[in-house]
Amino acid sequence: MAKKVKQIAIYGKGGIGKSTTTSNISAALSVMGYKVMQFGCDPKSDSTNTLRGGEYIPTVLDTLRESPRINAHDVIFAGFNGIHCVEAGGPAPGVGCAGRGIITAVQLFKQQKIFEELDLDYVIYDVLGDVVCGGFAVPVREGIAEHVFTVSSADFMAIYAANNLFKGIHKYSNAGGALLGGVIANSINAPYSKEIIDDFVRRTKTQVMEYVPRSVTVTQSELQGKTTIEAAPDSHQAKIYRELARKIDEHEVSRVPAPMEVGELREWAAKWGEQLVAMESGILPPQAVGNL
Repeated sequence: MAKKVKQIAIYGKGGIGKSTTTSNISAALSVMGYKVMQFGCDPKSDSTNTLRGGEYIPTVLDTLRESPRINAHDVIFAGFNGIHCVEAGGPAPGVGCAGRGIITAVQLFKQQKIFEELDLDYVIYDVLGDVVCGGFAVPVREGIAEHVFTVSSADFMAIYAANNLFKGIHKYSNAGGALLGGVIANSINAPYSKEIIDDFVRRTKTQVMEYVPRSVTVTQSELQGKTTIEAAPDSHQAKIYRELARKIDEHEVSRVPAPMEVGELREWAAKWGEQLVAMESGILPPQAVGNL
């Protein structure tokens, strides 16, 4: 009997550090000895470039435009430590659905039984989380991914995108859709950032997988076209990514989150805004933030 491939999807709004986080998780899992495929699902097609020394790879959609029939192996490229790198790609600018690449690529890989052939342990989908519709919802809607994680900072728009993802998971959960593993809290340097995220996960009945600080080590590594796991394996930041990968590896039970309604989310954000203004003006001491 063939082993079960663990398929996970990592969502997050554009610019939140989703691809950076995903690539470091992939790299850490591969160093742990697992066979990993990273499946870039962002139309920018830049998910896997730090796994390949900064090089971009031809996308599934671009390759299909040149030839209607392709072998899936033609769009799989070797990355750091043997990671299989794939970019679904997007349509020509201004034409068609940006999520179509995900639908097309997943169908191609299913038809050709690629995951089984490569004897993979992990397939990690790196998915744009600003919108959870069309092709971007495929890993959730069709239950392709068993577990979903979202990358979010304490900024309102990142939390708003995460909350929208929770709504999508909630909607499709009764029809066999993927469930939520938890939140990867990114760029968490100030104490109040941790408290905002903690409050958000408490209210939405989920959990924080790991707190990842903003670090110049990540910037230095990416300027070399590498993940932190590859470029600075002994750094504190690499240790955090390895711990995150370990928690994801050990994660087994995902759940349906309890998203906030828009009005409730706005009211919640406004209260946090008032506390931060009070802290900045000196009315409220920093240690009191979150205790009101």
